[in-house]
Amino acid sequence: MLAAWRRLVAEPPLFIAVLAVFALLALFVIYPIFKVVEVSLVQPDGSWSLATFRTIFSSWYMRAALTNTLVTALIVAVLATAIGFAFAFAVTRTNIPFKGLLNTIAILPVISPPFVWSVAIIMLFGRNGFVTSKLLGLHDFNIYGMHGLVFAQVVTFFPVAYMTLKGVLESLDNSLEEAALDLGASRWHVFRKVTLPLARPGLASAALIVFIESMADFGNPLILSGSHFPTLAVQAYLQVTGMFDLRGGAALAVALLVPSLVAFVVQKYWVSRRRYVTVTGKPTGRSYMAVSRGAKAFLIAVTGLVSLLVISFYVAIAVGAFARLWGFDHSFTWRNFEYVFGVGREAILDTLVIAVASTPVAGILGMVIAFLVVRQRFPGRSTMEFVSLLDYALPGTLIGIGYVLAFNTRPLALTGTFAIIALHFIFRYMPLGIQAGVASLQQIHPSIEEAAINLGASTAQTFRKVTLPLVAPAFFSGLVFSFVRAMTAVSGAIFLVSADWQLMTVQILSQVGSGRLGAAAAFSMVLLAIILLATGTIRLLLGRAFGAAIQQRL
Repeated sequence: MLAAWRRLVAEPPLFIAVLAVFALLALFVIYPIFKVVEVSLVQPDGSWSLATFRTIFSSWYMRAALTNTLVTALIVAVLATAIGFAFAFAVTRTNIPFKGLLNTIAILPVISPPFVWSVAIIMLFGRNGFVTSKLLGLHDFNIYGMHGLVFAQVVTFFPVAYMTLKGVLESLDNSLEEAALDLGASRWHVFRKVTLPLARPGLASAALIVFIESMADFGNPLILSGSHFPTLAVQAYLQVTGMFDLRGGAALAVALLVPSLVAFVVQKYWVSRRRYVTVTGKPTGRSYMAVSRGAKAFLIAVTGLVSLLVISFYVAIAVGAFARLWGFDHSFTWRNFEYVFGVGREAILDTLVIAVASTPVAGILGMVIAFLVVRQRFPGRSTMEFVSLLDYALPGTLIGIGYVLAFNTRPLALTGTFAIIALHFIFRYMPLGIQAGVASLQQIHPSIEEAAINLGASTAQTFRKVTLPLVAPAFFSGLVFSFVRAMTAVSGAIFLVSADWQLMTVQILSQVGSGRLGAAAAFSMVLLAIILLATGTIRLLLGRAFGAAIQQRL
C-alpha cells in the first residue's frame, strides 16, 4: 500500500484528482446520509437511542407504510422483470414484425417523468376516465391504492429490466439452443434448461434494480397510493413538510435506506458478478428455431398489449393537454398551454437552467471517476467506486432530507439556493455517467493509453486527448441520462425547491393535487418536448466536438 501511495504522489495531477474526488464524495454523498442517520438516532437531550423509531413505528399506519412499500416493490419487481424479459426475448429471439418499434416503445418511458404515467392512468382509468367512464360506464371505479400504484410502477420500470435483459440475451450464443434442438429437446425444454439458466444472473440483477427503483419511487405513490395505502417515501415527505418533524421524517428515510442498501449491495457485489459463461466464443448470429408458434403468439400478445398501453398513455397526455376539461369537456383549447407558459414560465426556465448547469459537471465528473476506477490503481479505489454509485441507489426522499439537514447551517447554508439543487442533481445522477464510462473503458485496450504515456504524455493529457474522445459515446450516454433525470427529478428535489427556484416536476404534482389534469398534461408535453430537443442537441454538439478526434485516432 505504501508503494501505491508513493506512485500516486509521484504524479501530482493524479494525486490531486483522487483527493478532490474523495473530498467531494465525502461532503456531498456521505455527509448528507450521515446527517439523516444522526438526526434519527440523536434525541433532543443529546443522547443516542432508537426512541424515534419506536415512536414512529408504534403507529399501525407507519407499520403499514413499511409493509406496503416492501410488498409493492416485490410485486413490481416480478411483474416488470417478466414483461421486460418478454420484450427482450421477442426482440432478440423471434422474427416478429416491428421489432424496431417494440424497442422504441420499451425505451420511451425512460425519458418520461415517472409520474406522467400516473396522470395518464387517472385520465384513462380514474372515476371520470375515458376507459372506465366513457367506454365501460363504470362511474365508481377507484384506481387509487395498491392496484393503481403497481400498474403505474410496472409500466414505469419495465424498461429498466428490458435494457438489462436485452444485453444479456444478445450476448448468449444461439448455437447452444440449436444444438439442444438437434439432440431432440423440445423448445420448452431448451428454454427451461438452456436459455433461462444462462439468463438467470441477468434476471436477478434486473429484478433487484426494479425493486430498488420501486421502493425509491415518490411521484407515483404520491398521486396514486391514496390515504388508505401509505408508503414510506410519501410518509417521510409528509412527516417533514406536513408535520414539520425532521426527526420522524429522518427515521422513516432510514427505514427506507436499509432494504435499498441491502438490495444494492446484493445486486452489485453478488448477482452482477455471477456469470454463466459459454465457451463457444461470440454469438454466431440470430436464430429463431427455439421459439414455437404458440410462444411467438404469446409474446406478440404480451408485447402488443403493453405497447398499446404505453401509446395510449402518450395519446391521453396529448389529448388532455388540449382538452378544456378532461372527463367533461374535451373540446380543443390552448388554455392549458397559456397557463403553462404564463404561470409556469419561471418553473420552465429554472428547470432548464439547473439541468443545463448540472449535466456537464455530472458527465465530466462521472468520466473522471470511471477513468480512475478502471485505469488507475490506488488505495481506496473500491471505496471510491462504491460511494460514487451510492447516491443513485438510495431513495431520493432520503437524499433530499439529507441535503436539508446537511446544508441548512453555516458555513454550508445552501438551503433555498440554486447551488443545493444543482449539487443534488450532480451527485445524484453522476453514477449514470460512471457506469457508462466503466463499461466503455473496459472495452478499450489499455495499450492505447500506455502508448501515449510512453511518448511523454501525462495522465491528465492522456485522459483529455486519448481517453475522453474514445469514450465519447459513453460520455454522450451519461450526459443524456443525467439531463433527462435532472429534468424529471422530483423525489429529492421536492425538499430543495424554494420561492426563488422552482421545478416543472413539482408544478406537475401541484396541478394533479389541485385536480387540474389538463395543466399537468400540458406541463408534461412541454417537458417531453424539451427532453427530446435537448437530447438531439447534445448528440449534435458531441458529434462536432469529438467526431474529428475520433476519426483522427481511428
